[in-house]
Amino acid sequence: MDVKEESILGSDLQDHWYYVSKGRALRRLLGQFTFREVLDVGAGSGIFSRQLLETGTCSRATCVDPAYPREHVEDVDGHEICFVKHVDEPDQDLVLLMDVLEHVEDDVGLLRQYTSSLPEDGLVAITVPAFQFLWSGHDVFLEHHRRYTRKMLHDVVAKAGLEVTTSRFFFGLLFPAVAAMRLANGWIIRNRQYEPKSSLKRHGIVTNRALTLIHEVERTLVFPFNAIAGLSLFCLARPSPARLNRDAT
Repeated sequence: MDVKEESILGSDLQDHWYYVSKGRALRRLLGQFTFREVLDVGAGSGIFSRQLLETGTCSRATCVDPAYPREHVEDVDGHEICFVKHVDEPDQDLVLLMDVLEHVEDDVGLLRQYTSSLPEDGLVAITVPAFQFLWSGHDVFLEHHRRYTRKMLHDVVAKAGLEVTTSRFFFGLLFPAVAAMRLANGWIIRNRQYEPKSSLKRHGIVTNRALTLIHEVERTLVFPFNAIAGLSLFCLARPSPARLNRDAT
């Protein structure tokens, strides 16, 4: 997650419909798997690791982000969550990159850096913003380099020595309205620069609960099959047989 969004939402972050819904979609993506430890890359406040610890999906978490002012350890329901600025030799069996790859020029290199020592039964969960034509001031504000199609993300995963087990879109119910607004705005702006501005806002209790409920329905009925469109692209990957064979020699 982006620390800029954390500064906007403040104490409302953990209950905001976007992060609640995205965390539930992540757990749906992971299915019934449980993990020894998660490495949460570019974790910010560590909201997704906290959710995994609270639901028993993993037993320990390490959040890595060079923007942390200091390294420290916290307790989440009796589980340890460590916040560090870097890791030398990652050995966790689940790696999260939640809206991280779009922030760097070398997305393949970053993905390879944190997954090169992933065990044979380890998994990588990735989310990225979808479709370049949805580019807006929100992307400029968050300092994105790109938005992704499924093919783009699959290519990055393959080049990093991983293979995709599944990928699907989320926030598909919002997609038509957001696409229409962003395309119209892009047509108006044309060659002028987008104003850096976050699309994420605080909401009242009723609106927040309604949006959470809408996306709970999508997560249950649509998300498992949505290979067509959405605002966010989810991907689950594992070490490729070619990489495992190479590592074994």
